[in-house]
Amino acid sequence: MVTSVASVLFLVLAGISALHLYWGFGGLWPARDEASLVRMVVGAKGMRQMPGRTLTVLVAGLIAIAAILPLLSAGILNNPVATVLPSGLLPTILSLSLAGIGLIFLGRGILSYTPYFSRMQAEEPFKTLDKRYYAPLCLALGAGFMVLVFS
Repeated sequence: MVTSVASVLFLVLAGISALHLYWGFGGLWPARDEASLVRMVVGAKGMRQMPGRTLTVLVAGLIAIAAILPLLSAGILNNPVATVLPSGLLPTILSLSLAGIGLIFLGRGILSYTPYFSRMQAEEPFKTLDKRYYAPLCLALGAGFMVLVFS
């Protein structure tokens, strides 16, 4: 089960990371123009331009790291850092990292259903897409990370 959860987390997050990288270099899918893309995936009031390339590529990189950690935790990938760490430290670091990422995803998912978030991210279609897809995906990802932490 751990291998399956780790693999699914990797595939989903690798896809999300690739999509952010695509946007960082000017891609517009699934929208037809930049303003529509911003309303669809950012949703911030009054924002009409995508965040800069540096920030978007940084986000893509962080998501890619989050994608790789479950594979390391499940033993699907060998960790080259393991040879230089004291025995037992790597599993602790991985568990703490997985728990932290899981809590971030769970928090992001829960936050979507609060009045505060509705006021902050009020643009459509983001607001509807978030309730239907983005927030449930964040909750599922957070739950997946927690499965790995407690397995």
